Amino acid sequence: MKVLVIGFGSIGHRYVNNLLKYPDMQVIIYSKKKIISTEIEKSCKIVKSLEDGIKESPDLGFITNVTSEHVSTAIKLAESGTNLFIEKPLSHSMKDIDLLSEIIERKKIKVMIGCNFRFHECIKKIKELLDKNIIDKIISVKVECGSYLPDWHPNEDYRNSYAAQKELGGGVVLTCIHEIDYLHWFLGQVDSVVSFSGKYSDLELNVDDLSTALLKFKRNIIAELHLDFFQRKEFRSCKIIGKKGTIYWDSDNNLVKLFDINENKWMEILKISNYDRNQMFMKELDYYLNCINQNKEPMNNITESKEVLKTALGIIESSETKKVVKI
Repeated sequence: MKVLVIGFGSIGHRYVNNLLKYPDMQVIIYSKKKIISTEIEKSCKIVKSLEDGIKESPDLGFITNVTSEHVSTAIKLAESGTNLFIEKPLSHSMKDIDLLSEIIERKKIKVMIGCNFRFHECIKKIKELLDKNIIDKIISVKVECGSYLPDWHPNEDYRNSYAAQKELGGGVVLTCIHEIDYLHWFLGQVDSVVSFSGKYSDLELNVDDLSTALLKFKRNIIAELHLDFFQRKEFRSCKIIGKKGTIYWDSDNNLVKLFDINENKWMEILKISNYDRNQMFMKELDYYLNCINQNKEPMNNITESKEVLKTALGIIESSETKKVVKI
């Protein structure tokens, strides 16, 4: 299988390394970055332009460049009939997404937006519990994701990262869209949002580094969402409160637990020790490649991811307009 990877930042590098673990995988890289290791150059073909990459007739295109270039890159690849894996978020605006959707449908290609937390064992277990209706009717949800942006890539200047620059599609709401994505996966479509988001810390960036939002889902469920770029140490959590119990997970313990109202106690459902973060990415890759090989429509396709992006952009709009935004 021949794969074209566009963009060679940290996530592009990760996908290249993971793709090279598969036998008979030919990897082609196009990147504006000049520094690509000798080892990568020996294992992959490096091309000088996106057009040169398309001329290689790849079976798959992995779009891992800056967010603001995702859709324009995807349109060029989709027109050539290449199946697409687009790293999250789909984009930083709704511009040209309907055009991309039309090309995808016309060319009958398979597209998946990469949100690796759908492949985190604890998040998957929560989804399984919800699908089994373990806690009956869900009433409210609390989700948090906080981390310190300069710690993401300690050997790089965080101020130069796409996450820190508005013109590249950065900001905490779009960059940390995983939580919004898995809330859609758990609960379905959002009806409306209200938010306070903006730059509040001393970090040197021109984007939102804090977002607090309320999401009202069409199922009449309220979710409280906290995202930030300045929290140390990194912390994620998800708490789902239902009529017959509560499900809780956090990244400190990687433990999914269930409060059973009949037993009046917490029960351990899943505990992961010595967690290897790359497992999520490998399982995501396995899933996507399997969909391609079996000609199956992947989850988190363009239709799903469009709704997730609308919610993220609605959160940003609500903060700017100081109004409740209908999604």
